[in-house]
Amino acid sequence: MGPRGQDDEQDGQRVVQRDHERDGRRAEGAPEHGPGTGDERVTAVRRAGAAGRLWRGRAQLTLGAALLAVALTGGAIALGADRVPAAAPVSAGAVGPGVLGGGDLDAGVTALQTHLRSQPRDAGGWATLGLAYVEQARTKGDPSRYPRAEQALRRSLSLAPGGDQALAGRAALAAARHDFEDALAFADAALRRNPYSERALSSRIDALVELGRYTDAAGAAKTADARKPGVPVFTRYAYVRELRGDVTTARRVLRQALSAAGSPGDTAYVATQLGQLAWNQGDYKAALSCYARALAADDGYLPALEGRARARAASGDRAGAVTDMETVVARSPLPGPLVALGELYEARGAAGDRARARRQYALVGAWTALARANGVDADLDTALAAADHGDKRAALRAARAEWARRHTVHTADALAWALHVNGRDTEALPYARRAGATGYRNAAFRYHRGVIELATGHRAAGRAALASALELNPGFSPLGAARARTALEGAE
Repeated sequence: MGPRGQDDEQDGQRVVQRDHERDGRRAEGAPEHGPGTGDERVTAVRRAGAAGRLWRGRAQLTLGAALLAVALTGGAIALGADRVPAAAPVSAGAVGPGVLGGGDLDAGVTALQTHLRSQPRDAGGWATLGLAYVEQARTKGDPSRYPRAEQALRRSLSLAPGGDQALAGRAALAAARHDFEDALAFADAALRRNPYSERALSSRIDALVELGRYTDAAGAAKTADARKPGVPVFTRYAYVRELRGDVTTARRVLRQALSAAGSPGDTAYVATQLGQLAWNQGDYKAALSCYARALAADDGYLPALEGRARARAASGDRAGAVTDMETVVARSPLPGPLVALGELYEARGAAGDRARARRQYALVGAWTALARANGVDADLDTALAAADHGDKRAALRAARAEWARRHTVHTADALAWALHVNGRDTEALPYARRAGATGYRNAAFRYHRGVIELATGHRAAGRAALASALELNPGFSPLGAARARTALEGAE
């Protein structure tokens, strides 16, 4: 082995040794090297979210404020504001389930780190580790793992230039960071090397969807279905159909995917997608049945628990909804669940709930700062959360920035609503109308459009949009649904 090969091997050993030691310290509860590291910040956000669930009395309130201060100031990151879909894990999820072939993801990462310490020139091992870090970041709400993922994937490509597995990993990482142009470029590069790469085919669909290129996304989904039919492709194909208003096809494809699910992880993943589709159409009974099936397959699957919380709230089970969403936030404090929990507290209106809600909204900003520090474009998150629960001017800046990058139904809706809350309804109306132009059936979009139509003097169109929102999904939001009813009554 020449000097360069020895340097590469030593560099690889240092990387995995550092990650292995860091993960070991975290498991033991010991701090990271030095103050203000990314892992400390995400731990602080997570602990602050958990504290909200255990919050009792003045002493706990003081502790919660202290934890929030750590989350907001760790690493001297400037505070921003932000969003998520439930946000939207990218489309149907940036990376499908079972990245390491099923089983415990953390244990898989530890095993990979151990392997790479002894075999630092294993390009495939580095690519798998990079993808595993991406999946950890997604499932744990921990953006601090993205730089580690990038380092591992770059290491793989340095050992095997043009490796399709690492290129597909770079596509998944770029999508997770909401850099969809790069995600598309990396996916295309991977597919030039391996036209049948399931991960690259899936990431290509995700990127096209999130760039608003829906016709191209439909074509990519058909290509992926022809080349590599399976759960990851089926779920994305269904989402493309849903975005075009074809709920019947989306449901049929998801049911086909569920029947093809070969592991508990796949079952939980697809059943949750079916539950979300049912919830979007206001069919809460079917949604709860799907979430029950998902949780029977994997009782710790957070997207199913979050979905169940929303369906319970819409069905009138506010106590169950709060309990579920508190569990989600304690384990994965992402913007979507944080905002949803805050709104559940506001809707409940018990003693201290207003302060509890404010605390959740503040944590969205802490997560956003952490995300941006680790290379995530969080402008859509900012626009959605800040428009209703934060700095309205920041919401508009973020929405404009996101619209400049990509024209999707979600960015159109976010920009329309940010313009509205800043008193610019005439400017907002074309974007609100554009958000529904594909036929996508989304009650929140219809509510936003209805309010904006009324504000611009289009009373008939406004009433129709509000009535349509409530008919489609009468419990689409703990606060939004009530406001939609009030606006509709006032317009009659």
